[in-house]
Amino acid sequence: MWTKETLKELISDKLKDNLFIVASNREPYIHKFKADKITCFRPASGVVTALDPILQTCNGIWVAHGSGDADRKVVDFKNRVRVPCNDPNPKYTLRRIWINKAEEIGYYYGFSNEALWPLCHIVYAKPKFRESDWNHYKQINQRFADAILEEADGKDAFIFLQDYHLTLVPKMIKQVNPKAKIALFWHIPWPNPEVFRICPWKKEIIEGLLAADLLGFHIHYHVDNFLETVNHTLEAKVDKAGSSVVYQGIETSVRPYPISIDYDSIEKEAASKEVQNDIKKVKEELGITSEIVGIGTDRIDYTKGITEKFKAIDHFLETYPEYQGKFVFIQIGSLSRIHLDTYKKLNDEINGLVERINWKYSSDNWSPIIFIRKYFTPTQLLAIYRMADICLISSLHDGMNLVAKEFVAAASEKKGMLVLSQFTGAARELTEAITFNPFKPEDCASAIKSALSLPAKERKEKMQKMKAVIKENNIYRWSTKIINALLRLS
Repeated sequence: MWTKETLKELISDKLKDNLFIVASNREPYIHKFKADKITCFRPASGVVTALDPILQTCNGIWVAHGSGDADRKVVDFKNRVRVPCNDPNPKYTLRRIWINKAEEIGYYYGFSNEALWPLCHIVYAKPKFRESDWNHYKQINQRFADAILEEADGKDAFIFLQDYHLTLVPKMIKQVNPKAKIALFWHIPWPNPEVFRICPWKKEIIEGLLAADLLGFHIHYHVDNFLETVNHTLEAKVDKAGSSVVYQGIETSVRPYPISIDYDSIEKEAASKEVQNDIKKVKEELGITSEIVGIGTDRIDYTKGITEKFKAIDHFLETYPEYQGKFVFIQIGSLSRIHLDTYKKLNDEINGLVERINWKYSSDNWSPIIFIRKYFTPTQLLAIYRMADICLISSLHDGMNLVAKEFVAAASEKKGMLVLSQFTGAARELTEAITFNPFKPEDCASAIKSALSLPAKERKEKMQKMKAVIKENNIYRWSTKIINALLRLS
């Protein structure tokens, strides 16, 4: 079983004098002003959970966009700060790069999230390809590459890049330092070749990625899609059996590595007295008196199927009226990318749908949907998972969906069942979940009914099997497999 300790042992034993550099758009620690003081916090992120212990062990470097309003106040003249920031003995260096508003609009909101995001998720939101966004994207990728090369300073380095924001960085680094060992993990789906071929800069993106020594995706399906896309785009040697590509003299291994969570930590904390006390407090705060509680927690994004979820709940209450007055659904939704029109319209649509459904069914002091846009502490979130009879995840397309795994880890074996969209990567691993097609509200309503009707013994058996899968394939195993693959390639 892989733990934080065994991962640290691997790093100490194998990496030795090699420098380990991680790069991502989002930073692992953020500094913000609170009144007149600077505070520091670690954002909720599976990637941070996985990689922070590695860098702490090997005194590595994390290169990221400095997004906090106090970030510039704490860095040195080379834009570095030692972290963890609340630790009296910080363990590694956070190197921040800076992006102005125009660049952020083009690189992040524009090309990353109005072009690549809808292109890869295939949920019928039309990608927007603008030359100006692409130019900003290239510019910021070069800035990341320059910072990484400066930090590596000619040393032997393992460089681990994260996600679709940095597709051009591998090639930019290899052009300067061909000996660098680079891995990139793609956290979202990779579409089929027919979809990806519409991207005007598909060749540049794939060439950028193929400069990496190792490419990771969540599932085999995305690996197959990527290899097919390369076949359709470049004159390259694609070995499907060996899952590799040779292009311009560089061999790139392409592998599935399903990302996961720190199972033991979540399970232990969810069973604590503090979480038990928070269950009572959250119920009182939200005014929950219903016998049956469903929960969902999603970033407000059109790929998460939130409107489809609410329409299914409407159909569920209409088809099974015996649950009216007894069932309440808590949806926690954090606002995201609200600067973009697509997200503003989605937010308005969700508000209207919740109002209509609650008006249709509400009686006395009961309404079926409680929609919340507020911050919950980690223990409060675990309390919400713990008190739920079902967790409903309705993503229209998701690379993995870590909420599914967090819920299973936090829930009691005697209470709770996962109702999961079949279009998530998690559905490939958590085969004991009740799955459904989120595009068909009748199917989702039936899945909710099935989950709530499960005999206690069957529910417990299903939850035990899912817990065992996540416990074995935890976040530290994910990290270890990628590091071992890089070591073999070197």
